[in-house]
Amino acid sequence: MNLLSPQERSDYERDGFIIIRNLFSEDEISLLGQTARADNAMDKSSSSMDDGEGNAVRLALWNHPGDGIYGMIARCRKLVDRVEDLLDDEAYHYHSKMVLKDAKVGGAWAWHQDYGYWYQNGVLFPNLCSVMIAVDKATEENGCMQVLKGSHKLGRINHVLSGDQAGADMERVEEAKKRLELVHATMDPGDAMFFHSNTLHASAANNSDHPRWAMICCYNAASNDPYKDSHHPRYTKLEKIDDDRILAVGRDHAESSETAFADLKADDQSASSLDDENNYKRKDT
Repeated sequence: MNLLSPQERSDYERDGFIIIRNLFSEDEISLLGQTARADNAMDKSSSSMDDGEGNAVRLALWNHPGDGIYGMIARCRKLVDRVEDLLDDEAYHYHSKMVLKDAKVGGAWAWHQDYGYWYQNGVLFPNLCSVMIAVDKATEENGCMQVLKGSHKLGRINHVLSGDQAGADMERVEEAKKRLELVHATMDPGDAMFFHSNTLHASAANNSDHPRWAMICCYNAASNDPYKDSHHPRYTKLEKIDDDRILAVGRDHAESSETAFADLKADDQSASSLDDENNYKRKDT
């Protein structure tokens, strides 16, 4: 198994995230980027999420990893073994997504916690982990992810729907910023950032001449199986694959992802359900 070092695990528990440099090779990331940029199905299924500032972030999402290169990335042992080490449990694939932050027009993401809206899906505990894999170089100029170090210890913050995005209560975010270090997670292609579902994160708009695409694989602990059905899967056994399958499958299927993409506008109710929750609270007061 590809377990984390004691220092990496300690850093994750303290900070709510770690970055593993060069987890994926240049060839692996090149094939991933090549496949994604040529993927007409991904392009057609992607949804634009208004950032409220005149720009939008494109996002494509799929629930089941599949057998193409996206699935090989999400199922490879060097990734999943580390996730299971952090979750201290068997992991299953909750969903994956490709963030298509294009040059000049790629919008911002509001401050949020992933569990801020996954909570709505019947997930009882925040024992989930996401892994962001840099397809392109991520810099401050092209809107890299920003995180508040240690913010996972705040617990779940109330989230509200603003435009197409779910954002954390900004009063609490601003207070957290006064006490916690803000980190710009600059990354090179192939780097992977593992982060807790309660870690506060955001990103600025991409005003540069360079795109910032990233694949994010999200995992839930098997023991944290949601108690109700939602648009994301309940426990489904994840079949791990050997790392060398990434290149083998990527080279054989470079023109096809073999992935069933979700219709975000129709299917993804995680964020929009926050309106129902907040309306209910207003009626109850």
